[in-house]
Amino acid sequence: MPLFALAQAGATETSLDDHFDAQLSTADQLKWLKSMSSEPNHVGSPHDKANAEWMLAQFRKWGWDAKIETFHVLFPTPIEEAVEMGSFKATLTEPPIPGDSTSRFTQPELPGYLAYQGDGDVTAPLVYVNYGTEADYRQLALMGVSVKGKIVIARYGQVWRGVKPLLAAQHGAIGCLIYSDPADDGYAVGAPYPKGPSRPPRGIQRGSVMDMMLYPGDPLTPGIGATTDAKRLTRETAGSLVKIPALPISYADAQVLLSELTGPVAPKNWRGALPITYRAGPGSGPVHLKVKSDWSLKPVYDVIAKIKGSTWPDQWVVRGNHHDGWVAGASDPLSGMVPMMDEARALGSLLKTGWRPKRTIVYTSWDGEEPMLLGSTEWAEQHAAELRKNAVIYLNTDGISRGFLHVGGSQDLGRFVTGLADGIADPETDVSVGKRARYRVLTQALEPGASAGEKMTAKMLGGVDGTLPVAPIGSGSDFSPFIDHLGVATLNVGFGGEAEGGGVYHSAYDTYEHVVRFSNPGMVYGKVVAQFVGHAVIRAADSQLPLQSPAGFATAAAHYVKQVESLASNQRDDAAEQKTLMADHAFETAANLSESHGDPVPLETVPAIDFSPLDNAVTKLDASAQKYQAALDAKGASLSAAKRAQLFAMMKDIAQTLCSDQGLHGRPWFKNLIYAPGRYIGYGVTTLPDVTEAITEQRWSDVPSSIAMAAGALTRYADRLDQATALLTAG
Repeated sequence: MPLFALAQAGATETSLDDHFDAQLSTADQLKWLKSMSSEPNHVGSPHDKANAEWMLAQFRKWGWDAKIETFHVLFPTPIEEAVEMGSFKATLTEPPIPGDSTSRFTQPELPGYLAYQGDGDVTAPLVYVNYGTEADYRQLALMGVSVKGKIVIARYGQVWRGVKPLLAAQHGAIGCLIYSDPADDGYAVGAPYPKGPSRPPRGIQRGSVMDMMLYPGDPLTPGIGATTDAKRLTRETAGSLVKIPALPISYADAQVLLSELTGPVAPKNWRGALPITYRAGPGSGPVHLKVKSDWSLKPVYDVIAKIKGSTWPDQWVVRGNHHDGWVAGASDPLSGMVPMMDEARALGSLLKTGWRPKRTIVYTSWDGEEPMLLGSTEWAEQHAAELRKNAVIYLNTDGISRGFLHVGGSQDLGRFVTGLADGIADPETDVSVGKRARYRVLTQALEPGASAGEKMTAKMLGGVDGTLPVAPIGSGSDFSPFIDHLGVATLNVGFGGEAEGGGVYHSAYDTYEHVVRFSNPGMVYGKVVAQFVGHAVIRAADSQLPLQSPAGFATAAAHYVKQVESLASNQRDDAAEQKTLMADHAFETAANLSESHGDPVPLETVPAIDFSPLDNAVTKLDASAQKYQAALDAKGASLSAAKRAQLFAMMKDIAQTLCSDQGLHGRPWFKNLIYAPGRYIGYGVTTLPDVTEAITEQRWSDVPSSIAMAAGALTRYADRLDQATALLTAG
């Protein structure tokens, strides 16, 4: 039977998937990747705009209703920058590599810099602060080293880069340098590029240091789209801008600066792989740091393409990836962008057979992700009311590489993910990507040194045939405005873990040649990503029953409650033990008396905390989830079409029950009470964030209200499940 006839009669998922898969082309993905990464693609560059216009033309050629939505955002670019110590001057550009695309790059390639740092011209002694975390500053206090009035140098890792200048400023520093230590990202990991995939000595990791933990997107228009007539804050009143100058440098230049430091020898876990003695400092001579930027508004070009649904056109399945990079951006993000274009072409081919999705499909190619989710956030804020009303799911990818499937997002979508993953073959093995992902989880949990989180994930998986767990997510890609701000059900899909592709992250060496040699040879995982997400789009667009299976979320929520209760208990024990030791002068006695030293930062006594509202909420949630799933399994297939539509509509926006209009304490842009980027972690997720951070920040008066808010969110979710169960079991 031809597909047109199948479409008319109600094509099976298998027939649609097979036709979709047959249209995918790794050869075209490679051709598109080479072209799209042939010039610098940062916000405001000519090639970034050219790529957007090319994609627009392709969507239209394939039968989509497509347009470009433009927003005008604050995006600083460097005019002048310097890092100097005596006669030494850091090199803030990366030399080209013969035979690599970098040899073709000319203006407007951006030098090494950090977007949204604070301009300044400062000269001061240098202090090494390890990864620049709060724990590292506590260690400096024990060593008797202050950063007040100093410039700090931190290595990348542990926390997101934007946390480093933020904490440095809070501790009194007047400038911040960040470098990639070869222990984490260089020759200690693998051979440097071009001989291997790792970061070469002159490689520089660019990036944003916006305080996105407060809010992402355009700093001047929080909560609203950055249109031409939007009411804007000033730079002085924009809360997400860092106040001190900051720059990234290579580890070749960092070695020169670090080798000049005096002061106490750094603790063992502070020592990287450079051939020097790591010391905390300060150095004997001052460092000069200067940054001056052009702080003008610049356009971002979001490509928005739609296929209107035939049955429920006001229900949207939204799919996205970004197209801007820090330089060429071949791996990040274009290795994920070209599979999305392949999906769009395959869906266009299905349209020509007579198939049309029941729900509207919206494909989005975001601009300005790298500076901090500019295009996606502004679009989501501009269309917030429509998305809250219409969006069924948001499916996100970013850069991809060889390896294993990993999915994060709304944790009630585990069955949906598992059904997709078990139907797609892994190109390197003879099993499905789902089974390979399960084996990865189970074997990692048995490895020496496996983390508690890895062991917990394996336990939740339950075996080689279990439902794949969906990981919680914080921020760091374009899913953030959807799950964190709007409460739209979200999946962030990636492949990786085999290729060592991160060594050129955010550098001029993230090129086509690096991708095809190291991170994704042949773009074979480009096809796999397109299959997985394309099938997900088709399922979500045509499904007559809800996508959610809430038992997995209920299990995860109970675990998060146990975690936060243990956090309070451990913090209480630590504070009591520290108080006893300080009273006995134990820290002074145990210090190395030949070096400067100090007392630790005192911990506050942890009061008694009533967690019963959270305990009661997760108990109710678990019972409601079990009843709903049993009723759906028993009754879902036999429901009338009208009742199925009613049930789907009831469950479509259940993720919004986990949000609060007032948002998190101190950062109201973040509405989700279950998942958020950690306030002093960055991209990494903090679960039950309002409760967790009230405890870790010792805001004891906020703890009861934070617990009540989180418990209320879980209870609202359970109540919605009870309503859905009542519909399923009604006579």
